[in-house]
Amino acid sequence: MKNILIPTDFSDNAMNALKYALELFKYERAEFYFLHAYEDEIYSDASLLNSGSFEDVVNRVKERSQDYLKSFLEAAKTIAPNPKYTYHTVCAYNSLIDEADKIVTAKNIDLIIMGTRGKSNAKEITFGSHTLQVLKYVQCPVLAIPEHYQYKQPKHIVFTTNFMIPYKRRELKLISEIATPYRAVIDLLYVSKNDKLSRRQEDNKAFIIGELPKTKVNFIVVDNKNMTNAIYIHMKENDTDLLVMVNTRRSFLENLLFASAVDKMTLHIDVPFLALQNMRRDY
Repeated sequence: MKNILIPTDFSDNAMNALKYALELFKYERAEFYFLHAYEDEIYSDASLLNSGSFEDVVNRVKERSQDYLKSFLEAAKTIAPNPKYTYHTVCAYNSLIDEADKIVTAKNIDLIIMGTRGKSNAKEITFGSHTLQVLKYVQCPVLAIPEHYQYKQPKHIVFTTNFMIPYKRRELKLISEIATPYRAVIDLLYVSKNDKLSRRQEDNKAFIIGELPKTKVNFIVVDNKNMTNAIYIHMKENDTDLLVMVNTRRSFLENLLFASAVDKMTLHIDVPFLALQNMRRDY
């Protein structure tokens, strides 16, 4: 049984992420939680705040959110009338981060799936503001689906790692459960001038491979000073369907997410992107 959280702003990108999620897990029993957190909508719209009492404004936004969630739920049932799926909706007067954290804990969520951008984000950026917040702060794996991405079975997965951290068994199990039904090949991509691993790295490498027993795993070393270019070139040359990174302290992904110019980063991801959140961070 998979517990999956899908935050939505009811944009086309959110609907595209929903379609991907419903197709990806069609062979498994899954509980889907559709979340709309509307606190930001109230405080970011001055005209709305000036249109009546605060309580009336909150109630109007809540009713609108509930209506949209109902439509989102009906769309999911139409797209995937799958008897293995159970659906729930959550309408919350809260921030996306706080409510997502709350649901992740309360419902033991295995994975968050959302679009890389929302309806208000510019097309030249890689991740929208809400997606960035979830990637940075919510302690749960996040699968981000690019705008307009058409579902393809994940046959070739690139998992970038330096083998320096001990991975969580639950997250490696998630990768295995995504890869196994589609007989996917996983490339463990190590960008380094030296293909000789330390004992610690060898132990972590062995642990990863041991947790992926039903999957073909390739160990690939790329000599390139530019991590971003190395990943991008390997993905393009190997027809990649899914990119996996881990978000931990001092990792390459953390550096990207917390860079001041993250919206200009050169790793423009055009395939689904799975971020493993292997850390605990204070707000």
